[in-house]
Amino acid sequence: MAQNTKKWEEAGRRYRTHIRIEKHLAANTVDSYMHDLRQFAHFILRQWDVEPRKVEREMIERYVTWLYDRGREKSTQARALSGVRSFFDFLLLDERIEASPAEFIATPKFGRHLPDVLSTAEIDRIIAAVDTTSPKGRRDAAMLEVLYSCGLRVSELISLRLGDLFFGEGYIRVVGKGDKQRIVPISGVARERVCRWLEDRQEMAAKSRTEDTVFLNNRGKPLSRVMVFTFLRQAVLRAGIDKRVSPHTFRHSFATHLLEGGAGIRQVQDMLGHESILTTEIYTHLNRAHLRRTVEEHLPMSTHRWEVDSDGE
Repeated sequence: MAQNTKKWEEAGRRYRTHIRIEKHLAANTVDSYMHDLRQFAHFILRQWDVEPRKVEREMIERYVTWLYDRGREKSTQARALSGVRSFFDFLLLDERIEASPAEFIATPKFGRHLPDVLSTAEIDRIIAAVDTTSPKGRRDAAMLEVLYSCGLRVSELISLRLGDLFFGEGYIRVVGKGDKQRIVPISGVARERVCRWLEDRQEMAAKSRTEDTVFLNNRGKPLSRVMVFTFLRQAVLRAGIDKRVSPHTFRHSFATHLLEGGAGIRQVQDMLGHESILTTEIYTHLNRAHLRRTVEEHLPMSTHRWEVDSDGE
């Protein structure tokens, strides 16, 4: 078993380098893939004690069944299988195997869970619940305003740099997944809150003169994802909002409000930084009348299909 364990570890190191450097995956995504791979390797070694290139399709199917028997949700099963596929695709690319044993394994079907949507009034209540009499409070209020009004991922928010702020032109530059950049407009309210925070930031930045991250902690260092989740949860409690709210809820609400306001789905795709419009379509859980307008805008050759159904039913 020790010999095959070493082969899995060696393959894992090469795979990690591949997804981190060649595929430009974010650090959190790399960690997630490697966690899933270690779990899969442990299962294979315990059950059959074979090296990576000896894994067969039936073994992977047994692994998915094992996940199911342990009560893992279908979304977790699907993610784990996706990671296994990615690993064997790498071995195929690296010419370690001649065919992927995961190629024809069906992905578990599961419905997409739509997070709660906050109204603009609830967004305002949450931000208003932050005590802005302190530098920390002014920072937190600015972060929440940017998080919502720019539709950022939490990782994009905490990695925002001073050089990404183009307030004179009314936008910010966002570095998203895979180091892909996009330009996002920023609201006047968000600009005002950030400018107020930047005055406080000068004192914190003095503790770490080389740091150009916009939002810093009390030691002048970048914030962690956990810290954002924590202060947002506290603000939600103070605001008396009875919903499950995370930073992604702000992003989801931003996209929903854009569509409700008449923005096209491709505009929302660009704002969110989605590579595929299929990802953006999760936000089109709106009334039929609005969906009809979106289809008519983007599929002009098919508008005649909608003429009979004039009442939106």
